[in-house]
Amino acid sequence: MVIDCHAHVFEPWAGLCGHESREIQRQYMQKVQTRTSARVFRLRDGKEASGALLFRQGDNGWSGLKDVSFRPGNYGRLHFTVEGEEYCSQYMPVGMQQIEAPPELMLAQMDYARVDHCVLQAGWGYGAMNDTNALAQKQYPARFTALLNVDEGHAYTEASLREFDRAHRVLGLRGVYFALDAFARYGFDITFNDRRMDPFWSKVAEAKLPVFIEMTAVPDYTEACYIANAVRLHDLMRRFREISWVLVMGPPVGYFGKTGHWAFPDEVSAAYRHENLLIEIMYPITWGGVWEYPYPEAQALIRDLRDKVGADRLIWGSDMPNVERFCTYTQCVDYVRRHCGFFSNAEKDAVLGGNIDRLLGIRARQT
Repeated sequence: MVIDCHAHVFEPWAGLCGHESREIQRQYMQKVQTRTSARVFRLRDGKEASGALLFRQGDNGWSGLKDVSFRPGNYGRLHFTVEGEEYCSQYMPVGMQQIEAPPELMLAQMDYARVDHCVLQAGWGYGAMNDTNALAQKQYPARFTALLNVDEGHAYTEASLREFDRAHRVLGLRGVYFALDAFARYGFDITFNDRRMDPFWSKVAEAKLPVFIEMTAVPDYTEACYIANAVRLHDLMRRFREISWVLVMGPPVGYFGKTGHWAFPDEVSAAYRHENLLIEIMYPITWGGVWEYPYPEAQALIRDLRDKVGADRLIWGSDMPNVERFCTYTQCVDYVRRHCGFFSNAEKDAVLGGNIDRLLGIRARQT
């Protein structure tokens, strides 16, 4: 059974996507694009640009987002205007004529790529995802397991705790998506392991839900910040031992894998080796615009990570449909399924489905 641990469905980005207002939706989407690995370019002549155009250097919170008329367009593009020039980020695949991904799109992709099941992750840039994810899971329980999202920076508040209960107990969502980038909304005024957050983490532990944590290097997007966040994660792991964790997107290549092998600082290695942590292997979404299929650079890093933490700790994910800006869904699974020959058959089965099945009990719910 091949299980993709990281995919998405979402409503048309031209609408509210479940947010309270278009402005909130815009700011979440714009923040995601400030450090995107998607191609950013000037429409007039195709000149390369970057997400740095979208924010004031030194201010990584929402307060630093520039007024650039940021807006979703067609053909997978997000548009913005700087000094009268039109730019876009090719965030989604060009073939996405309108930026939306109904469940049926993922089902067709899964059938073609021979992927049996997907874990639907979340993220405020996609929208307020609880109801959307829950509907997809309810409609297609044999194909989707869905996560809930919370207002990360305010997860400890009564309103957020009530929404957590609704998402878990009423909607039946089966895990928690938790992204550190979302703390930008409140200017990074609290860290995710602050003791004020304990009511939230205690509720997660009580619910026995795994946490899929996207651990970016906030607030300054430096290696030092990433290491500090790894220390904070390790602190939570030790204090809330009932919680299982998934490291979304896996280790950052730019900090620790530039040589083709992993060189983790001791603090990071200690967190990665914790017995309650699974690690996503997911390279084409960030490096598919640099490396060529079948990504031998990624294969080398996967092998080294296997040797460091064990195949029983690794899970494959794609980040569909975004990843098709760089490669097809079939290529995204086949660089592991067909080309990671260093895995034994048992290891490959575990990485491509068995490990995430063990965490979420997917097969058991289908019998």
